[in-house]
Order: sequence, then C-alpha cells, then structure tokens
Amino acid sequence: MLDGQKFPYKIIDTSSSMVDRMPYVPITLGLNGRSLNTEGLIDTGASVNVLPYELGLQLGFIWENENLSVILAGNLAHNLAFAWTQAPSTPLILGQANFLFEFDVCFSRSQS
Repeated sequence: MLDGQKFPYKIIDTSSSMVDRMPYVPITLGLNGRSLNTEGLIDTGASVNVLPYELGLQLGFIWENENLSVILAGNLAHNLAFAWTQAPSTPLILGQANFLFEFDVCFSRSQS
C-alpha cells in the first residue's frame, strides 16, 4: 500500500440524524486560475460528484453555460466531473465517478 494521508471524521450537527461524524476531506477546487479551499463529503453511495451551486459561483461558473470539469488539487491534480445542485445546505459530495474511481480510500470509523 502506498503512503497516504489520514483525515479524522468531522463532528457534525446531530439534530437531524443519529450520525455524529462524517468522512469529510479538505480539498482545493480550481478553475481558470481561481481556486477555492473547501471540504468534501466522501459518499460511497453517490454515483457522481455534486458541486453546490454557491461553490460553483465562487469559482466563476456561469451555470447555464457549463459542461466542463473542475480540477481537484491535492497531492495530485485530477479533472473531476460534477453534477450541481441549488438545494440549500448540500455539501460538496465526492462520489464514485471521477473520485473513488481515481483515489483509494480507506475508512477507519471505529477509530474515531
């Protein structure tokens, strides 16, 4: 196994669910010279990545014109395809296509 990075589960608000920690990772999104430091929820049940509308606006997307990928910068840069949503309070979701297909992720929830 290659050397990797470890990220603790993020403690979240439990008022709407019984789950108190979720697997968020810090990432930097970049587009056309703009970059945005944020965090994404790793969701193994999501088929695609989902970019919240507001984050897209901060990167300079004009949503009506977009059919592009976004660059994820970390140890390695990868082009990631995103669906997007205007639903409020939706996190950046990192799903199967273009994220878990590209990165090997191990969860250690019992240790958090």
